[in-house]
Amino acid sequence: MRFEFATATRIVFGAGTLREVGSLASALGQRAFVVGGSSTTRLAPLLDQLHAQGIITTIFTVDHEPTVASVLAGMQQAQNANSDLVIGMGGGSVIDTGKAIAALLTNPGDPLDYLEVVGRGQPLTIPAAPYIALPTTAGTGAEVTRNAVLAVPERRVKVSMRSPLMLPRLALIDPELTLDLPPTITASTGMDALTQCIEPYVSPAATPLTDGFCREGIARAARSLRQAYHHGHDLSARTDMAIASLCGGLALANAKLGAVHGFAAPLGGMFPLAHGVVCARLLPFVMAANVQALQARAPDSPALARYDQIAQIVTGQSTARAADGVTWVQQLGSELNLPSLSTSGITAADIPTVVAQARRASSMQGNPVALTEAELTDILQHAIQ
Repeated sequence: MRFEFATATRIVFGAGTLREVGSLASALGQRAFVVGGSSTTRLAPLLDQLHAQGIITTIFTVDHEPTVASVLAGMQQAQNANSDLVIGMGGGSVIDTGKAIAALLTNPGDPLDYLEVVGRGQPLTIPAAPYIALPTTAGTGAEVTRNAVLAVPERRVKVSMRSPLMLPRLALIDPELTLDLPPTITASTGMDALTQCIEPYVSPAATPLTDGFCREGIARAARSLRQAYHHGHDLSARTDMAIASLCGGLALANAKLGAVHGFAAPLGGMFPLAHGVVCARLLPFVMAANVQALQARAPDSPALARYDQIAQIVTGQSTARAADGVTWVQQLGSELNLPSLSTSGITAADIPTVVAQARRASSMQGNPVALTEAELTDILQHAIQ
């Protein structure tokens, strides 16, 4: 057995740990380029901590998913400010924007030089500028992943810059930052976290290390996502979801994802869909299709037993089987009241294009079985109903 594991240089987790960021940042740089969401008021506690340490700050706001153009604009602004440190505080879009900017500060060229699928796919050769990731949602796990997902509007797709050299220098996860998330964002990001624990668990690239993270993340999401959705100020539930998100990020960065995320790349590029909504709607149908395909074509695959184990974790029943897990996920999605994919404008006529792009997505390499075009079409047909 041989495997590797890579993650952020340092992970700091706990309620109230935002108050430690100033001293931690001062060891990495003195001119911070701070990437935040559209509301800069949310950055105030972070900026106070940085300024108290004498760190000069430049703010860059992100009000949409990162694109090649927005990352280039941020990189140019960071260069003009002579920034020697990048900090991203926000959801997955903010964290990925900061990650890409930090990489481009030290590597020549633009994102298209390094993007997968639609870019030149060149490897990064120089470690990114020191980067601190502070997530304010519990879903993407982007604070510990080695890629940044960028939208390419002219190609109607989302693809990644990917390199171990992009891993953050510090991931600081403070569950208190998620207490004011509205239910809809709690639901969509939470389903992303759950998906990102399930898919690496059944991936052929799974390892004993990622397995532990997956099982822990699945269990915490199963017991706390509903609670966080209905009772947002429950710090215990929010802590569980922050851990689930972190576990998913640690797992996916080292064991790959699967067909849910293979679909998510083209769907997110072609339609105005939140990533977590795509995960919620596709996950049960992908699980069911994978189980059926494995039973038919690879009945000795260890992934079949793992789908049973997932069902046992989420239901709490030792006798549960894969079909019970599928039902549980479907019921959870219904309770979280997430919108149908069809509300974004996707129709049956779009299915062949989405399927064709999904088959080329890098995440498909982590699926436990190669799904046929007909199987992928059937998944998407069910998901948009």
